Amino acid sequence: MEVSKQAKRVISISLGSSRRDASAALELGGQRVLLERRGTDGDLSRARQLLEQWDGKADAIGLGGTDLYVFAGNKRYTFRESAHLIANVRHTPVLDGSGLKNSLERKLIRSLAAGDKVSIKGSKVLLVCAVDRFGMAEALLEAGAQVTFGDLIFGLNVNKPLYSLKTLSWWASLLAPVITKLPVSWFYPMGQEQEAREPRHTEYFLENDIIAGDFHYIKKFMPDRLPGKTIITNTVTAADRSMLERAGVKTLITTTPCIGGRSFGTNVMEAMLVALHNGRGPLPAEEYLKLLEHYHIESSVECFSTKE
Repeated sequence: MEVSKQAKRVISISLGSSRRDASAALELGGQRVLLERRGTDGDLSRARQLLEQWDGKADAIGLGGTDLYVFAGNKRYTFRESAHLIANVRHTPVLDGSGLKNSLERKLIRSLAAGDKVSIKGSKVLLVCAVDRFGMAEALLEAGAQVTFGDLIFGLNVNKPLYSLKTLSWWASLLAPVITKLPVSWFYPMGQEQEAREPRHTEYFLENDIIAGDFHYIKKFMPDRLPGKTIITNTVTAADRSMLERAGVKTLITTTPCIGGRSFGTNVMEAMLVALHNGRGPLPAEEYLKLLEHYHIESSVECFSTKE
């Protein structure tokens, strides 16, 4: 892809599957932006090499397939393995999407609750993992949803659903200091594991109206059929969309917009906004909201045919 001198270059280095790689060019506010996602199939050394290679060359870098931070209440926990990946990146800001999740996903849930496309109040929602989407978790509860948090079920394979932010925060404060020091691959699918299916505790998917959260958890653990369900997620490829339609999903909502037939991860979108803002690192939540409105960046809502 040819890069003009005026274009902002945003690259995401992911520990995920290289089969999900993609690139796109778009124009926002008269500024040309080039987006690229490169998966390293779980190869930590390769990911670190690429991160250091693009330091000083890209306008902003996204870190995908892992998180730098997870949040529970007012506490932030840093993944040691992820921090090691970016230890030598000194000139280009690296964003993992956590800052944008906290603003964009709150905005999306509030917008859905105020509209008529998806009923939030009174709906039963499975949020597969809330510690990396605390803003979404709070917004769902504020909107009157009955939320089941699947952090222990799908992250640690412990069949213990959580139903309140207070309980979630307690578990997070107990486990996060330990978990963030362990290899991320122990509890999050990486590389080719992102393509594997392993249905787990499918009753939670079937008994809820809305399935929300990280798509790799949803894809890996969901049953083959999800008739009439609404999915709220991101990082969905064209192949993923076809799979969800075949599964009988009624509505797919991606928190990030559809670009070139797929939605990019929040790490890519956050890096893009920081690049456009000429920032040096994460921005305050209110600044992300201003930029989303300024550039007219909207979430995507797609309704599938429900024919058998």
